[in-house]
Amino acid sequence: MPATTETNKTVLSAGARRYAMVILAIVYMFNFIDRQILVILQEPIKADLGLSDAQLGLLSGFSFALVYVTAGIPIARWADRSNRRNIVAGAVFLWSFMTAVSGFAQNYVQLLLARIGVGVGEAGGSPPSHSIISDIFPPEKRASAMGFYSTGVNIGILFGFLLGGWLNEFFGWRVAFIVVGIPGIFIALLVRATLAEPMRGLSENKHTAPAEPSPSLGQTLNILWSRRSFRHMSFAAALNAFCGYSTASWTASFMIRSHGMSTGELGTWLALISGLCGAIGVFCGGLVADKLGAKDKRWYMWVPAAAGLISLPFMVFVYLAQNPYMALSLSVVPGLLHNVYLGSTIATTHSLVGLRMRALSSAVLFLILNLIGMGLGPLLIGLLSDYLEPSWANHSLRQAMLYIVPAVMAWS
Repeated sequence: MPATTETNKTVLSAGARRYAMVILAIVYMFNFIDRQILVILQEPIKADLGLSDAQLGLLSGFSFALVYVTAGIPIARWADRSNRRNIVAGAVFLWSFMTAVSGFAQNYVQLLLARIGVGVGEAGGSPPSHSIISDIFPPEKRASAMGFYSTGVNIGILFGFLLGGWLNEFFGWRVAFIVVGIPGIFIALLVRATLAEPMRGLSENKHTAPAEPSPSLGQTLNILWSRRSFRHMSFAAALNAFCGYSTASWTASFMIRSHGMSTGELGTWLALISGLCGAIGVFCGGLVADKLGAKDKRWYMWVPAAAGLISLPFMVFVYLAQNPYMALSLSVVPGLLHNVYLGSTIATTHSLVGLRMRALSSAVLFLILNLIGMGLGPLLIGLLSDYLEPSWANHSLRQAMLYIVPAVMAWS
């Protein structure tokens, strides 16, 4: 498929748009495979390197999130001015390479540095991808398109749990990192060679207008923060992400400690719950939001709010269940609904800004979302689990999640 540029003004065909959606969703899938594999491997890594829960929370949470969102702003600014396809390709290469390097870590510091490298790479994935999608799909189809793209989260979680769990069973956690990291390098080459760079404003017929100047970070922040809708929406999404990342980061450890499950069996269960069910939920959430939002735009926020409310009682009973298979069965509903907010939130954010603010606006949204969600969620759960361990032993993690996760989802 020939690559197009903003200078030759070649319009993308319908086939090229579909190809772009599929390849970007695959990129996002690898983003979360490489991010999520650490979660299913936490217990063997903890035993091998002698780590605490707080250190594990830093690995999968705050240190990763801080690098991810800090690097995301300048990369997004670059994407609003430059070729987004090339930025995505370079990002995939970097995070995949650093994932493979994680398998060679001999101590906590080396593993932390490798995960920081993964975070820098992954920071360059979503903002330019969001910008490309908004240029090839009109506003009335954008939540559905973002929902399809966001299925990469859950498909990545599916393969991360499945591959990580079974590779660890047979070969150990180091081989799991290496095997999962290498394929992403070839995906990076595929993106660079075959993905088209669309014209900005294509979906809204603004591509023939004079190019608007690229706004500064300050201008973009002022526009976003002046929108009351964005302030409430971004904070609600961050609280939802807090629950999602806490659950994604600690459910495997909780099931291993409290219910004695093996990584292989557990990885298969979590792949189906968080992966398959989650992908269905996030895609259907975007479709429903677009359908209802055509009549009343408030549905773009009411849909994720309803999803969170429905999942709330199930989240409580997951941690109260005494049987592992009952706990996993109850997890299906939150797994289905956890990421429903993604398509609506990204699409709504892009509707509030100009053409050359979209990548940067996604980075700002993800900064808020990931600092609170990815940064604080796993870390606070780990800290509380360490604090409760003298009283609760192997069940301290169960109590920490029961105290925090449902309450934050209710707030969201």
